[in-house]
Amino acid sequence: MDNFITDNFLLKSGSAQRLYHEFAKDMPIFDYHCHLPPKQVAEDAMFENITQAWLAGDHYKWRAMRTNGVDEKFATGSASDREKFRKWAETIPYALKSPLHHWTHLELKRYFGIDELLSPASADRIYDKASEMLRSSQYSTRNLMRMMSVKAVCTTDDPVDSLEYHKKIAEDGFEIKVLPTWRPDKAMAAEDTDKLNQWIEKLSEAADIEISDFHAYLEALKKRHSFFHQNGCRISDHGLETVFAEDYTESEIKAIFEKIRSNKELDRDEVNKFKSAMLTELAAMNHSRGWAQQLHLGAIRNNNSKMFKSLGPDTGFDSILDAELARPLSKFLDRLNTNDSLAKTIIYNLNPRDNELIGSMIGNFQDGSIPGKMQFGTAWWFLDNKSGMERQIEALSSLGLLSRFIGMLTDSRSFLSYPRHEYFRRILCNILGNDIENGIVPNHLNSLGRMVQDICFNNAENYFQIDLD
Repeated sequence: MDNFITDNFLLKSGSAQRLYHEFAKDMPIFDYHCHLPPKQVAEDAMFENITQAWLAGDHYKWRAMRTNGVDEKFATGSASDREKFRKWAETIPYALKSPLHHWTHLELKRYFGIDELLSPASADRIYDKASEMLRSSQYSTRNLMRMMSVKAVCTTDDPVDSLEYHKKIAEDGFEIKVLPTWRPDKAMAAEDTDKLNQWIEKLSEAADIEISDFHAYLEALKKRHSFFHQNGCRISDHGLETVFAEDYTESEIKAIFEKIRSNKELDRDEVNKFKSAMLTELAAMNHSRGWAQQLHLGAIRNNNSKMFKSLGPDTGFDSILDAELARPLSKFLDRLNTNDSLAKTIIYNLNPRDNELIGSMIGNFQDGSIPGKMQFGTAWWFLDNKSGMERQIEALSSLGLLSRFIGMLTDSRSFLSYPRHEYFRRILCNILGNDIENGIVPNHLNSLGRMVQDICFNNAENYFQIDLD
């Protein structure tokens, strides 16, 4: 057919092709950061059609559709599922060179065996075929994960979450690990004391602790941290504009917390000090339990206030931030290291200017305790594309040890996103294959193949120390 997703897609040399087909292709997937709804896994949910599985909740696609002049009703609005799919099919031919164009056709081919390019002419045909397949029990959420050789996924969860669905998944004996990730961003959100107090009340109820002062606040968080640990959590995640590392005293934070509980507005210095204290305390909790912590840095969110009021967060109105990073990141990591409370840490940047910054920064705090304790996280969000991945890999290669890299994740809400791992693997193998051809690395295919397999799966399994059996 006319699809360009051939066996050797993105693989531009014989060495790249061998690395991918002989070493990378059949490695299982450890998706250690995603936004899959655990409820859908627990219920082994099925989708009525491909729009529900593919377009619902996907702000990447919504942004592209808006850019193509598509009315909002076909993205997040009231149009029918078929009409929404048709509008996506109208958009895809205009998305050439976008990762969305690649992902779309990889996903159609890998899940549904569809080799046809998506376009207005093929839209209804593809919609009908994929939707019919999705209504089969073979395409339930659990079977979609099995189809892609997934071994484990780590979802993204609020500290007040009951984890009831994770418990059910474990009780069912589902062979793929579906584990929670501790995401305590709301615990730090002192810029809006009213919202923070509403969340503190939820925390108080979840932890069964009356939160009247800062000490009780920390105790409630520690109790929930323990609860997450008991339910398999071994990773935290922190979504930050930049790192907060202001100097503060214990008495200052206690006084600031009293103002918060009195619902008084804080000034900028108080907000930053509170965030700094909370980030330090949360990081110490992670270290105490041997967790890994993820820092997602550099997003400026909800830029379009009109659409935020209409649709809420995570709907496609975020972008790249240019905040200062090096000094606060250094200060934060040094503070933890000095206090012997620096956990395994993965740092992701959203601004490509920061690639070498992070690549060099992590080397300051490697301590020889484990390989790659400090990780430069895979290309994230707006960098989750061919050029972004290539630049991240090259920066890490130049400044650290690529061989110790823990590799790819989906960062997705869709059960059809696992071919993103294939996309990454092809790009990785192409870089290394080209290096062989150009004499930049030794032509030791088996040695490089083992390195590829480590980056694809083995390093992450060893890093997170999660039993996958």
